[in-house]
Amino acid sequence: MPRVALNQTAPDFSLPDHSGRPVSLSDFRDRKNVLLVFNRTFT
Repeated sequence: MPRVALNQTAPDFSLPDHSGRPVSLSDFRDRKNVLLVFNRTFT
């Protein structure tokens, strides 16, 4: 997977939220800042 340079637009991707609903990075495109938190759980 290619790296994203600093201050460049990240590629769009989708992941399920805590309720299992898909959320895409593009859903937040018009906001100034987005903080991503990846929580690894082992169940």
